[in-house]
Amino acid sequence: MKTFEQSEAMKRLPSQFFAKLVKKVNEISSKHDDVINLGQGNPDQPTPTHIVDKLKEAAENPVHHKYAPFAGHSFLKEAVADYYYREYGVEIDPANEVAVLGGAKTGLIELSQCLLNPEDLALVPDPGYPDYWSGVELSGASMHMMPLLEELGFHPDFSKLSEDTLKKAKLMFLNYPNNPTGAVATPTLFQDAIEIGQRHDICIVHDFAYGAIGFDGVKPLSFLQLKGAKDVGVEVMTLSKSYNMAGWRVGFVVGNKSVVRAIEQLQDHLFCSIFGGIQEAAAHALLSDQQCVTDLVATYESRRKALVEAALKAGWEVEAPRGSFFAWFPVPKNYTSEEFADILLNEARVVVAPGIGFGEYGEGFVRIGLLADEATLTEAMERIGALHLFSK
Repeated sequence: MKTFEQSEAMKRLPSQFFAKLVKKVNEISSKHDDVINLGQGNPDQPTPTHIVDKLKEAAENPVHHKYAPFAGHSFLKEAVADYYYREYGVEIDPANEVAVLGGAKTGLIELSQCLLNPEDLALVPDPGYPDYWSGVELSGASMHMMPLLEELGFHPDFSKLSEDTLKKAKLMFLNYPNNPTGAVATPTLFQDAIEIGQRHDICIVHDFAYGAIGFDGVKPLSFLQLKGAKDVGVEVMTLSKSYNMAGWRVGFVVGNKSVVRAIEQLQDHLFCSIFGGIQEAAAHALLSDQQCVTDLVATYESRRKALVEAALKAGWEVEAPRGSFFAWFPVPKNYTSEEFADILLNEARVVVAPGIGFGEYGEGFVRIGLLADEATLTEAMERIGALHLFSK
């Protein structure tokens, strides 16, 4: 059979670090039935019943058996605008400031293709979500990594960006609550980013995937709450995490009109929008009683408490995440993050994600998902503690 050479864009795509981790996990799981997988980011709870029921009802409506409007139904965009006003006090024009996505991942990759040329730079957090890299590589542009250091609260230090870098940059990715570190944003961080965007014509893209998940009574900050945010950027939100709708693939780009228009223009050539029944259920999720979200955040907070207490008891000196459903724990001295993760997998049968998979500055940490119940998280830490790695 003839083998066809891939395009240069395909060749530029980064290798999937976590594909290797999945292979290792599958090999161990084939031999043992007690593997605890805390390395993934897939919500473990079902979608709330009232949202599922709305989909069942909507699926029977013949209107949704036809093509949906390519840009998405207006009722869903209006629901997004209502949601932003109710939750954040932000006024959104649903007709011009909301683009419907087949999941936030899609939009994050499309934004680079919409806004970057090969001579341009994208400012990317390190550690960060690897699909930022994918979108930039597909566009043919280059990346300038912004280190997220623990001593700075895992916020980028914008003062380290040179004038030459800022001149070439056309896009900046931010993500709070942060994957993988669990850090949250401050008004100062966002205001500084807005000023950079205004001064250097850089589009600020805030990935707000974990926007509903904040702890200790603190509601995570939306980028769009800051004055001038819509002038220079957009926020990418998803229903995957807030409503356990990861498999439904519904997300939005909200904010700057020109960016929303570009996304919709690109998607006109790629997609026929999302099934209308799913859009109706998504609107219902945004507009209905939010007790399910409150309950979900309480679940993650309870799990966070169990995980941190068990880790400290095991001798692991860790700090609790302030948002998201991930913990970012330090690796013991004399190990790389991948070596440490391999030991935990092979000797404790506990899966964690090595920090190096999220970028150079992820080295020295592992990411642990709060995606198992308290008893399972506690058992995982007890298994790890039994290895006595922290006293060496």
